[in-house]
Amino acid sequence: MTFDYQAARLTMVESQVRTSDVTDLCVQDAMRLAARESLCPPGRKDVAYADAEIEYAPGLWLLRPRAIGKLLQALKPRPHETALAIAAPYGGLVLKQIGCACDEIAADKTPAKGKYQVIVVEGAVYDAPAAWCAALAEGGRMALIVRHGPMGKARLYERRDNRIVWREVFDAAAPFLPGFEPKAQFAF
Repeated sequence: MTFDYQAARLTMVESQVRTSDVTDLCVQDAMRLAARESLCPPGRKDVAYADAEIEYAPGLWLLRPRAIGKLLQALKPRPHETALAIAAPYGGLVLKQIGCACDEIAADKTPAKGKYQVIVVEGAVYDAPAAWCAALAEGGRMALIVRHGPMGKARLYERRDNRIVWREVFDAAAPFLPGFEPKAQFAF
């Protein structure tokens, strides 16, 4: 018997994504088509659509469907926008399904300055790196999770009038991206 990944994708959107107030039809439709299982390591494909983070490489995780759906909705991606997926293979796959021209890089790489209208990051950081903010074009948006404790906040960063502004959009928990954890500090 083979596993029906298409049915699992539909169930994920209906039971995890839509019920978490992801109402953007472009995001919903793209998540119904993006083959999340193709990003999972052998032996983990059967949990691709579970309500869980999935480690796809040492220290790198696909976010829960709810979290990545809400991040993408906050970005309001539209076809033909230039996008960047930072350590975000599923986010990049969904953006491509929407019709964005999407580049993908590892978290430790420096993106091109001022190029992207949409940036998504799958994993938590202690602070948004300046190089990632610099990659935003005027009017560009970046969604990521910032953690200063066990829980984090999803933030939407925007470049407006050549300044970076941000706002919190929802509570989220996600594993830290390797190298983006809080720095150890001496304290008495």
